[in-house]
Amino acid sequence: MSKRLNRSRPIQYTEEDGNHYWMSYSDLMSALLLIFALLLMVNIYDNQIAIAEKDQMIEDALGVKTNIIEDLNQSFINSNLDMEIDPQTGAILFSSGVFFDYDSANVSDEGLNSLKSFVPQYIKILLSEKYKNYVSQIIVEGHTDQEGSYLYNLELSQNRSFAVVEKIFSDEFPEFYGQAKLKELITSNGRSFTVPIYDSSGEVDRVKSRRVEFKFQLKDEEMIEEIQELVKNDE
Repeated sequence: MSKRLNRSRPIQYTEEDGNHYWMSYSDLMSALLLIFALLLMVNIYDNQIAIAEKDQMIEDALGVKTNIIEDLNQSFINSNLDMEIDPQTGAILFSSGVFFDYDSANVSDEGLNSLKSFVPQYIKILLSEKYKNYVSQIIVEGHTDQEGSYLYNLELSQNRSFAVVEKIFSDEFPEFYGQAKLKELITSNGRSFTVPIYDSSGEVDRVKSRRVEFKFQLKDEEMIEEIQELVKNDE
């Protein structure tokens, strides 16, 4: 007769069986910790590369702006034009009297001659082989003093900046290097009296506040400025 199996007998686990179970669990945890450590190292490495790239981008952009400002100063050092170059931004400031009569938005004959002397030289620098790939925008900006209402001065400042751009592309203006490319980059803005210039005593200088500015914007400059602020905050 065959022997019957005792199905009611419970399965017995040996100590050795238990060790196999716990060793497998430990191996799994070790593998997960290793993966976590590798991911952490990769993340740290990527962050270091990103920081280095941002630092290099800031350095390159600041270097380009510095070089442009140096070239502008060198180019206009012996100029008879009534203008100032902002040493920080590279903005060119003209008294509004250079281009316009008081309370007028019509470019005077003297103003047209000043534009003919200034613009070709200015654009030749900004759109040179060294800088043309960095420049994203060229802005003609009109400013007024605080006499009159905000809206009146906004219209006046806008009309003046547009009149300057209009003259640059008029038939009476001579052709110059970069003229076609300039059409893709130039814009005109009016700021009314919202950005006045102050004298040494802290009072608004009404004469200097009435002005026209030529400004340039570099590609990704706003993003670079944000990065600089983040770096300052981190420090």
